[in-house]
Amino acid sequence: MTTRVEVDLGERSYPIFIGPDVGVEQNLISSTVQSDTIVIISNDIVAPLYLSRIRDQFNSRNCLELILPDGEAHKTLGSFERIMTFMLEHRVDRSATIVALGGGVIGDLAGFAAASYQRGIAFAQIPTTLLAQVDSAVGGKTAVNHPLGKNMIGAFYQPCAVFADTRTLATLPDRELSAGLAEVIKYGLIRDREFLKWIDINLDDLLKRDDDALTFAVQRSCENKAVVVHEDEREQGNRAILNLGHTFGHAIETAQGYGNWLHGEAVGAGTCMALRMSHRLGWLDEVDMKWGIDLLKRANLPTRAPRDMGTDDFMQLMARDKKNIGGKIRLVLLTDIGAAVVTGDYDAGALSATLAEERARS
Repeated sequence: MTTRVEVDLGERSYPIFIGPDVGVEQNLISSTVQSDTIVIISNDIVAPLYLSRIRDQFNSRNCLELILPDGEAHKTLGSFERIMTFMLEHRVDRSATIVALGGGVIGDLAGFAAASYQRGIAFAQIPTTLLAQVDSAVGGKTAVNHPLGKNMIGAFYQPCAVFADTRTLATLPDRELSAGLAEVIKYGLIRDREFLKWIDINLDDLLKRDDDALTFAVQRSCENKAVVVHEDEREQGNRAILNLGHTFGHAIETAQGYGNWLHGEAVGAGTCMALRMSHRLGWLDEVDMKWGIDLLKRANLPTRAPRDMGTDDFMQLMARDKKNIGGKIRLVLLTDIGAAVVTGDYDAGALSATLAEERARS
């Protein structure tokens, strides 16, 4: 059974279709994506598994395919240029639609390419990882990485539709599944205590890849994100709560080299740091702090930063974060489970102590 969630953005609104085999459901993709020319962008891990099934949806159309190397290390301006060159060589016009088939890296690259090619063409997302289905494929953030910072070059550009086929999660490595659960848990922590209770009860089923549990987790996560994106599409205010743990996490990813820590792993450790700092400030009680950390640990995620990262490493990299204003490092912190704030107005000593504690305990 397919579930539909709407992202309400006026003329840029679009549906998210969620469920087992939604990607191959009769006519769903082809009836939604109606361009005569389709450019499928995938990677060398996902393409052998799912590309032929998606191609068959467009069997009467001009269907082009570009396969990129897998991994965060390839989310670069070089890969972006490769997509641009491919499109130009094949004389793709602005009536075409790019279809992103893969995880967050492919979705971000393809979306940024769609936003840029001839000043913007349509694109659709077919996310094949849990992290992409619950987070990166929804909301219109597209970007590439730079050696000096993650996702610093990109655009806000919404897809025309998202097709989250939960059956693709059956082939996902355990480590990637856990990485996605970091973002699922995030939604409970920042705005949905009841969902966090549900995750607590059903986490074992999620780890076992139960179809019903995964479908509900994706649906509830997307519903939460859709509300936040509706209220603040371009992250001028409250949308930044979606970045719980990300300021610490992006510093970890950049310092360790993109791809050595998965995004969700870095977010898991970063979220634990945010929970500890929220408690240190007296904003979050100890029971709730431990609840969040325990869930992330049960999801097989790191709960501490890498051993080789010190306070100076974090401070230098966090100073480049996109949320910063006026030189202040702004963080997403919790005042309660389900209540997040984005602020640079905190005791700086609490941040220093949190980073020092991390170094001592890692």
